[in-house]
Amino acid sequence: MQKQLVTVLLILSVSVCGWAQDEDEKDIGTETVTVTKAYTPTISDAFKIKSLPKMNDSIVLQKKKIEYSIFSVPVASTFTPAKGTASKVKKIAPPALYNSYASAGVGNPANLMAKFYTSRTIDRESGYTVGLSHNSSRANIKSVEVDNFYSNSLLEGAYSKRGRDVNWGADIGVQHKLYNWYGTPEGFFQDTNNGLTADDVDTRQNYFMGAVGAHVNVEDSFFKRAEFKYRRFWDAVKSGENRIVLQPEFEFPIADEMFAFKFKADYVNGSFENNSLNSATNTKGINYSNFQIGVTPSLNILRDNLSLNLGLNFVYGLDSERNDGTFYIYPAVTASYRLLDDFAIAYAGAEGELKQHSYYDLVADNPYVSPTLTIVPTDKNYDAYLGLRGQLLPNLSYNVKGSYTAESRKALFKLNPINSFRNDEKHYYLGNSYEVFYDDLKTFAVFGELNIDVNRNFTLGVNAEYFSYNTTTSAAAWNLPDIEGSLFMDYQIGEKWYAGANLFYVGKRQDYATTVVPNTQPTDFPTTIIALDSYFDLNAHLGYRVTDQLSVFLKGANLANNNYQRWANFPVQGIQAMAGATYKFDL
Repeated sequence: MQKQLVTVLLILSVSVCGWAQDEDEKDIGTETVTVTKAYTPTISDAFKIKSLPKMNDSIVLQKKKIEYSIFSVPVASTFTPAKGTASKVKKIAPPALYNSYASAGVGNPANLMAKFYTSRTIDRESGYTVGLSHNSSRANIKSVEVDNFYSNSLLEGAYSKRGRDVNWGADIGVQHKLYNWYGTPEGFFQDTNNGLTADDVDTRQNYFMGAVGAHVNVEDSFFKRAEFKYRRFWDAVKSGENRIVLQPEFEFPIADEMFAFKFKADYVNGSFENNSLNSATNTKGINYSNFQIGVTPSLNILRDNLSLNLGLNFVYGLDSERNDGTFYIYPAVTASYRLLDDFAIAYAGAEGELKQHSYYDLVADNPYVSPTLTIVPTDKNYDAYLGLRGQLLPNLSYNVKGSYTAESRKALFKLNPINSFRNDEKHYYLGNSYEVFYDDLKTFAVFGELNIDVNRNFTLGVNAEYFSYNTTTSAAAWNLPDIEGSLFMDYQIGEKWYAGANLFYVGKRQDYATTVVPNTQPTDFPTTIIALDSYFDLNAHLGYRVTDQLSVFLKGANLANNNYQRWANFPVQGIQAMAGATYKFDL
């Protein structure tokens, strides 16, 4: 600052001198100014408060000097650091697998159950399985006056061979069934006009079956697969049947699509020793022979969200006994489309077939049929349906469907008439057996289903279906229910306990009882309509795994003790309980 002030004074001095020179116009000479010391500015020390002010106290405490020292003692260290390692995931031991098991149970009323199964490998490419099952009951159903026990035994075996491009196998099976025609009308033996007592009648029927079959599957070939089956079926009253079925399939790629041919040859031939129970005499038996051959060409189209199968089913059916052949054409179209990924999948179709009937299949549906049947195929004109299925939640799936079906010669079960004019070997002519009645039928149906996987250990499912029938020749669709439904659940309780239950519901049905009158048409027999009530059947089971190989179980059937009638005059057993065990092993 001072340096700047000196500079300013010098400039002013020079200016004054110049101005004076001009003013006085006198020459005052030259003077020299010599600076002997350069300007060096300094900063004065600021006033500081002393950290230890001087105290004017009469008593001054003196600080005591403290000296510190460390007492060092050497210590020997034995610590050795270890290298870090990653934690290992604990592996759960895989469940032990066994190739065989045996199961047996016993319960009331004198019910027996037995099962055996084994699956063994011969080498890396081949193996065989053997299975045996048996169910029987020495039942004593309330209000039934004749024998009502039953038995069902089945032995099956199969061999399979797996190759690089060809897989094939063969199977064989034998079966025996024993049933009784115990469904005599109420009070039948109290009527003295019948001239029979419960001890006089023989209502036992035995069924026998033997079957062989084979199949082959081929990879990377136009010929894809083929199945063959031959079955012989007969009973204790000289009825017999043979059936042969052959079904090869071929596939050909066309551009980006797949063209397929499915062939089918189906032949059934049989005879009954006895005539229909609608006849008062038993002078001749019944023979039947039905052959059909068909081909179903189809084109399978796959797109991002669309699956479409376009086909037609061409069938030629021949009734050899009547020398009557007919050519049929049925639709074979199915489609599905993903509307919202897995949330909603729409599907639809229209399909038809010439459905082959056999004595074996009819007995499987109703074991109380008489050995006096008329067997012809059903012409299923079409079954058109539209539905929606998907998953509402990851653990909740649904399916709803509506359908309309038109069938000619639909096979319906109807009570045989009481025929007191017959004296057949077995007493199945007392209004205690069933015949097959054929009618043209149109059926409208609505179906709904929900399946819930609550967690890995608990599953629950429920479904129901409503039917509406329109018949051509009869007053009702005999023995077909208006509603069917079921509910099932399975629950794994911890590692040891497991349980399950199922509930079946069948709605109302109709049947009618008749009595044979000589020299009268069956349509003119005196008739009584039978209304069959709806029913439900509750079954449950509980099991405990003692070890990986041994488990015990308790089963209950018809727990509501509902003495319902699935077929008219045929009440079922009441509440049943069975206890047993299952053992797994390697054979």
